[in-house]
Amino acid sequence: MIGGYGAELPKAKVAQGSIAAYDDLDVSTPRTPSVPDYDLLRAYLAAQTKDEFVLTMDAIEEIIDDALPRASQRASWWETDRAPEEQMPQREACIATGFVATRLPDGSGVKFNRKTAKFLRKWK
Repeated sequence: MIGGYGAELPKAKVAQGSIAAYDDLDVSTPRTPSVPDYDLLRAYLAAQTKDEFVLTMDAIEEIIDDALPRASQRASWWETDRAPEEQMPQREACIATGFVATRLPDGSGVKFNRKTAKFLRKWK
């Protein structure tokens, strides 16, 4: 098991880009910072069979194939219980798959708990 407690990472990932791809990079156009693809986290969570598990921050970065923003170290960034009216992509990925996310007190990872439809209705 890589990076988490009780959760399995996908068996295979498609490699994105290569060193050769940098030869074709147009550096004349300014680039905006990329936004991680939380649809990958949504798919990962949807495939889980356990009702409760922990993923380290490194494991989440591996799943989304990108670095998490610095804000992800704050508990409020993950917690679906706080300000559910604020739609944030990482929270939406959790809510859409029936999970409530809570950052661990030491900031090393995130605990995911599957909740019942009744519990999640307040966000829909």
